[in-house]
Amino acid sequence: MDTITTTTLRNNLADAIDEVTKKNYLLVAKRGKITSALVNIDLFEDLVALSNKKYLASIKRAREEYKKGDIFTHQQVFGEA
Repeated sequence: MDTITTTTLRNNLADAIDEVTKKNYLLVAKRGKITSALVNIDLFEDLVALSNKKYLASIKRAREEYKKGDIFTHQQVFGEA
């Protein structure tokens, strides 16, 4: 079981994210107790899909739109900074 403390996670977030891309998840411990998990996107989508089929369909549709280049820029979504 891969566990990381909140302090280590805070100080090494980029490395933890890299680790999660190789594995399915990292458990996060705070004061010696596992309180949460950092999961890779594929596992997250699978978990959500188990509880909500419409959400999975929306993810699939969004990925297809992205592959086609049907995207919005940050400026189009949020306007001028």
